[in-house]
Amino acid sequence: MITDVFQLRTRYGEVDQMGYVYHANYVIYCHQARNELLRKLGLDEVELENNQIILPVISFDIKYNKPAHFDELIAIKTIIKEMPKARFNFEFEIKNELNTLLCKAKSTVLFVNSESRLPKRIPDFIHKILKSNFKNTSHETNSTY
Repeated sequence: MITDVFQLRTRYGEVDQMGYVYHANYVIYCHQARNELLRKLGLDEVELENNQIILPVISFDIKYNKPAHFDELIAIKTIIKEMPKARFNFEFEIKNELNTLLCKAKSTVLFVNSESRLPKRIPDFIHKILKSNFKNTSHETNSTY
């Protein structure tokens, strides 16, 4: 398993008339947290693009528990539970400063060749980086995706 926590402070423009962070912003927060985790692993978007890899989102599921508010510091925990094959699954937990769970989400991206636009299996260099960072490699799965 690989985990990371990314913090951000909600901005005024992200809040709706009810005083809550607008629901679609949580998707953006999860995307940003995912990118920050990949960046820490040396797999930022520039590196992926240099290797003709793009990661389109093919599913995103979110469950809202409580709203975040303007100027609230929130923490987004990103979790990679299993070694990807062609699909790359991420889980997210968003909590506020009081450690209250605001929402949980799951996102799946697909490894795609940026030139052919065809799906592909996990590139070897990404597999090596992820494998070396897994806290317990027994979580690797043998599923086809």
